[in-house]
Amino acid sequence: MDMVSNIKIKKLTNEIVSIIIDEQKTYNSLSFKNLTDLLNTFKKLDADKQLKVIILEGAGKGFSAGHNLKEVKGLKKRDKYQKLFNLCSKVMLQIVEGRKPVIAKVHGAAFAAGCQLVASCDLAYSTNDALFATPGVNIGLFCSTPMVAVSRKINRKPMMQMLLTGEPIKAKYAKDIGLINDCYSKSKLDNEVLKIAKTIASKSNLTIKIGKQAFYKQLEMSLKKAYAYTSKMMTVNMMAMDAKEGISAFLEKRKPKWRNK
Repeated sequence: MDMVSNIKIKKLTNEIVSIIIDEQKTYNSLSFKNLTDLLNTFKKLDADKQLKVIILEGAGKGFSAGHNLKEVKGLKKRDKYQKLFNLCSKVMLQIVEGRKPVIAKVHGAAFAAGCQLVASCDLAYSTNDALFATPGVNIGLFCSTPMVAVSRKINRKPMMQMLLTGEPIKAKYAKDIGLINDCYSKSKLDNEVLKIAKTIASKSNLTIKIGKQAFYKQLEMSLKKAYAYTSKMMTVNMMAMDAKEGISAFLEKRKPKWRNK
């Protein structure tokens, strides 16, 4: 990454880092540059063997307002629009298909592709006053790619209401419909997210990696195929030393010593 990247990496512990989108003048927009840097950052961190959990947040007033509309307006050509939306989709897929759990930590607004980013993360927590929206309909551009991520986290009726009205929803309602896990006061959010990240970081790296991959893959399968696939994955997991150690530790009433930490 170059030196003027708006994507910052902050080390919180040896096993937990925070990725901060820091382009406050555009409300942390998901421009070509920011998306490219985000993709490279996620790939780089995914390859870090010591790292166990990634937290994603926005600097300044809020999380992210989505695509940079000034940039979008200036693209003009079909292939450039396609390139932008394909790049955005690659970032979302990298989060889902990556080995490390990703936690969205949200304050302010998470709109359009910013809302898509929140929905793509494995877990999401926000401040009590955070707002979420898929407002594309308001500017004549339906939030078709954001709805892919969001509709896989919430039910159809609330999703369609968000898409058809473009109106933002508050954090408590976002929690009720399953878009986020929980919401807290501004003073508590950092500690609560770090606490969850530390809990996840205390588990076996290999087990989390296998489990995360299996979770998303089985969701797209029929019930029968999902059971066949997860039975296979459980067997792969069981053959690993960490599963043997975890079971022994439980039976012996002691703390496990993970090899794949």
